[in-house]
Amino acid sequence: MSRRQVGSTRRVGDGGSFPFVGALHSKSRSSPLISICLVLVGACLLIGYAYSGPGMFKSIIEVSKISGDYYSCTSEVQRTIPLLKSAYGDSMRRVLHVGPDTCSVVSLLLKEDETEAWGVEPYDVEDADSSCKGLLHRGVVRVADIKFPLPYRAKSFSLVIVSDALDYLSPRYLNKTVPELARVASDGVLLFAGNPGQQKAKVAELSKFGKPAKMRSSSWWTRFFSQVNLEENEAAGKKFEQAASKISYKPTCQVFHVKPLH
Repeated sequence: MSRRQVGSTRRVGDGGSFPFVGALHSKSRSSPLISICLVLVGACLLIGYAYSGPGMFKSIIEVSKISGDYYSCTSEVQRTIPLLKSAYGDSMRRVLHVGPDTCSVVSLLLKEDETEAWGVEPYDVEDADSSCKGLLHRGVVRVADIKFPLPYRAKSFSLVIVSDALDYLSPRYLNKTVPELARVASDGVLLFAGNPGQQKAKVAELSKFGKPAKMRSSSWWTRFFSQVNLEENEAAGKKFEQAASKISYKPTCQVFHVKPLH
């Protein structure tokens, strides 16, 4: 775009070396080009100001930049894979991850020895990279609305991990979705949920998910598990905490270990 602007300016300027009449004709013909160039230059200046100067645009960009690892439970899943292997052992042999950016989680899990992995992406993947598109093409990752039954048989996976997905569902849908996650797991469900007071709604989330996340307390989740007849796996929880304490790691998100449906 900038190259076109420079080229147009040169053609208008070069008209000054022509005879006076020719210059008048050149000027009349070039006036629309001058207007277009001025509009384009103004747009570029506005964009530059939005990125460098103060104002609403800069604040949005900064919020998007800080919405990375610290605010993402899916990123936390990626960081805690070694801890999960210590806590769950053989239960990490067939893993299903459910949540946004599942392609990244699945790719990391597939690099682990003796681990098979699949993923469910609850949202659009229009901006997926070539690696993610490959996983989608092979059926390793699927796009599915988790408010409805999952396209898997009971106990298809040893462990189901969910992150950055349940925080956007109302209790009406959670009552169906969480038991459904437990249905397809043989050894348990690992739930990464937002931590009230530590996480904030992101601009990127608002545009992608349509609404901000609902950060629920640990006591709320405990009551919820009881209401849907699910039981927390205290043994797995203790192993996870012990593995985390050895490296002085404190999860940013809440981590719940849930037993499968019997």
